[in-house]
Amino acid sequence: MQTIQTITELNKWVREVKNSGQTIGLVPTMGFLHEGHLSLVEKAKQENDKVVMSIFVNPAQFGPNEDFDRYPRDLERDERLAAAAGTDIIFAPSVEEMYPRDSQISISAGAQAEVLCGAKRPGHFDGVLKVVTKLFHLTQADRAYFGQKDAQQLAIIESLVADYNFPLSIRRGETVREADGLAKSSRNVYLSEKERAEAPHLNKALRLGKQLLLEGKDPLPEMAAYLDENVSGKIDYIELHDYPTLTKNIMDEAILALAVQFEKARLIDNIIINLKGN
Repeated sequence: MQTIQTITELNKWVREVKNSGQTIGLVPTMGFLHEGHLSLVEKAKQENDKVVMSIFVNPAQFGPNEDFDRYPRDLERDERLAAAAGTDIIFAPSVEEMYPRDSQISISAGAQAEVLCGAKRPGHFDGVLKVVTKLFHLTQADRAYFGQKDAQQLAIIESLVADYNFPLSIRRGETVREADGLAKSSRNVYLSEKERAEAPHLNKALRLGKQLLLEGKDPLPEMAAYLDENVSGKIDYIELHDYPTLTKNIMDEAILALAVQFEKARLIDNIIINLKGN
């Protein structure tokens, strides 16, 4: 495995792979890898000849008061983990390499970004679409892999690809969890010992909500009461929407999603529920 940091090097690698008739799977990340990222690499290896992982903490998706500067970074550690998982190449550009000039063109995520995390992070998903559009073009990937933990992001990227006929497919990876149910996240390292003990209650609240929803009840009040009783963090939101449209017109699948702000970490989690019982 090799790590490259320039677009010129990436272009050369992509040409060689494509000229040999091989397929490329892309696993976009912001680094500080965990088992969730590595499960996406495993899936990509099964479905493609080559796997490229991007490691780039994307400033375009961080707001002015968010944690861009302190977002955890450890490229050497990531290289070891990515290599052991079977990644062929890491693309780890600098901010200047990815954004050499101020963009004259902007991409809007639209109505899907006006709920859940997007409601309180204006511009966040515009920044996500900016970087994935560049990565899709640069890597010429046949398939790109995203985790379901960031379900709103996943839905918006699927819309981008479908609406603008990107020549690749988006592949979903299931949320990878700790033994106690906490969703794997690079931001979990920010939790205090007490908060880490409380954090599994996010998933327990979601499972409670799923049970209530399938019983025909409104799950949101009881989920809020459960979290108020069991976590010290502040509830940012608990919402129920159709998936993947993220509208209130729920059809075959629903998403129950929540966010809790702890002292130094904002954790999100969700569960997608098939209402047809399949």
